[in-house]
Amino acid sequence: MIASLTENRRQTWLTLAVMAFAGLLLFVTAPAGAVGFQWDVAPDPDDQPIQVAIWYPSDAPAKSMRLGANRQTVADGGAVSGTALALVVLSHGTGGWAGGTHDTALALAEAGFVVASLTHTGDNHKDKAYAFTQRTFTDRPRHVSRTIDHMLGGWSGRASIDPARIGVFGYSAGGYTALVVAGGKADLGRMAAFCRSWPDDWGCQRGAEKQAAGTPPMDAVVQGRDARIRAAVLAAPALGTAFAPSGLAEVTLPVQLWRGARDQIVTDADLVRQGLPNAPEDHLVPNADHFAFLPPCSRLLAVSAPEICQDPEGFDRSAFHAEFNRAVVGFFGRHLGK
Repeated sequence: MIASLTENRRQTWLTLAVMAFAGLLLFVTAPAGAVGFQWDVAPDPDDQPIQVAIWYPSDAPAKSMRLGANRQTVADGGAVSGTALALVVLSHGTGGWAGGTHDTALALAEAGFVVASLTHTGDNHKDKAYAFTQRTFTDRPRHVSRTIDHMLGGWSGRASIDPARIGVFGYSAGGYTALVVAGGKADLGRMAAFCRSWPDDWGCQRGAEKQAAGTPPMDAVVQGRDARIRAAVLAAPALGTAFAPSGLAEVTLPVQLWRGARDQIVTDADLVRQGLPNAPEDHLVPNADHFAFLPPCSRLLAVSAPEICQDPEGFDRSAFHAEFNRAVVGFFGRHLGK
């Protein structure tokens, strides 16, 4: 009888111990918290207000929500978790929008960054009034600085940001934008000579269409350095010719550069690598075209915008983005510090 009771107690304690260990294991392996998400607007006294999508660390419950033609799992409007967080501003390509690089934004927020991705006025998927004109290239750097102003001075979570830890990520025309705010000097007049030599270039053709409709040719010299920016990631940066040969001499901050080996849209990105005074962390991606740096397409996006969803045969965009996002997070982690 005594032996039976002792054995029962032993089994009970063993069961409780297993349950406790299982609960501890669940606690350790569960996500530390969700990614919060908000839409906001940054004032721009020189033009329309700038729409900004914001991702950030949060401990609030997450749920699936639609973001354009994609879905994301975020805490919509959840409170910010953490203090002295680094900020990364995302600049999209021509015809893009604030949600265009959402998977990279999510990866950064999961790693503890605040991410502000803006929709450039007049050069986005809904409004192309400035696209392929001089105005978009002169206005874009200002949009980035206005967004930083808002994130540090107007956003509800501004107290969570460390103003000494700010980076910029730019894709395509956003890469051009990032170079200007990082200290680059772009002579847009150089593009005319480039287009005379390469009239079949994707951007040159669209610029020629604008000029045929009465838009003046580009001739401005663009500068717009924002000294608050400490590091830059460039993915297929456009208008490398505009910075050659010495327009990048003042871009001395750390740069991570990504180029697609099969990019037929941006063909002069190697001029950026050559023109930077300090060698960038350079990634030439085999078999990648221009759109490889955008997230893998949903079925809806593949139907509505097939031109940005079709990869070269044998290129796995999902596998590449796992590597790409990990490298981007690592770069900003190293150079913005913690």
